[in-house]
Amino acid sequence: MIVDIKDLRKTYKGGFDALKGVTLGIKEGEILALLGPNGAGKTTLISTICGITNPSSGSVTVGGHDVVKDYRAARSMIGLVPQEINLEPFNKVIDVVTYSRGLFGKKANPAKIEEILKQLSLWDKKDARVMMLSGGMKRRVLIAKALSHEPRVLFLDEPTAGVDVELRKDMWDIVAKLKEQGVTIILTTHYIEEAEAIADRVGVINGGELLLVEEKAALMQRLGQKTLQVDLQAPVDAVPESLTSYDLELAEDGHALRYHYDTTGESTGITRLLGDISAAGLQLKDLQTDQSSLEDIFVGLVKEDAA
Repeated sequence: MIVDIKDLRKTYKGGFDALKGVTLGIKEGEILALLGPNGAGKTTLISTICGITNPSSGSVTVGGHDVVKDYRAARSMIGLVPQEINLEPFNKVIDVVTYSRGLFGKKANPAKIEEILKQLSLWDKKDARVMMLSGGMKRRVLIAKALSHEPRVLFLDEPTAGVDVELRKDMWDIVAKLKEQGVTIILTTHYIEEAEAIADRVGVINGGELLLVEEKAALMQRLGQKTLQVDLQAPVDAVPESLTSYDLELAEDGHALRYHYDTTGESTGITRLLGDISAAGLQLKDLQTDQSSLEDIFVGLVKEDAA
């Protein structure tokens, strides 16, 4: 594991527990999306891994380096793109990125800086002052800064917050290309579709606790339900008594029955259900299925945790 977190806890003055024993291993070259509501502990977790916040207890290593005992070595392996756009407005883009590389003790490498700026579609803006850039371009500059010292692990804290849908998809493409280069990427996001689009694994954090970390596809298969909607030729006032064992939902207008089933079960029961619907004297008009999205799963987990 390139990032190894063990029983990490953070308690602030006043007794607030921001992290409650988080344990997590992050594999080299993967994209891990951390989902959670505001105040869940996402930013505290990233800040602690990056050495910005000291843990109350537990340990974190990055590339084998302890983030407290061997801070400089650990931090040199990390690139961090914060939520806030905090850039010197009068500096030129190329100077901002070059200076950031120097902060990590890296020798000047104009070719590498050019490569990073071109990769982020910033090369034509290299001599522009930061204050002249759009919000989306400023966010790209933050990523360029984070990549300037060639880190092996990149943290993106809400990378597409406040940007339009088109730019968000551009950012997803950038993340995918970084992964191809072997960079390990951990991103926090409020956008469920972001995790669904680009993550290899998904973690759900709430109230300072890691509720779940799983391969995205396996998570959706394990927790995802499908719904079969049976549209009827004529409306009914109630579910026929002979069908009550199926726990069907009746649409408000009476024109459809909804049946929830587990996609991983040995038998879905659909064939038997359709036969019993016909036997009950109901005529079918149409059938349609709908699978739970990652958003449905996320909302369900957080509600379950809060209960």
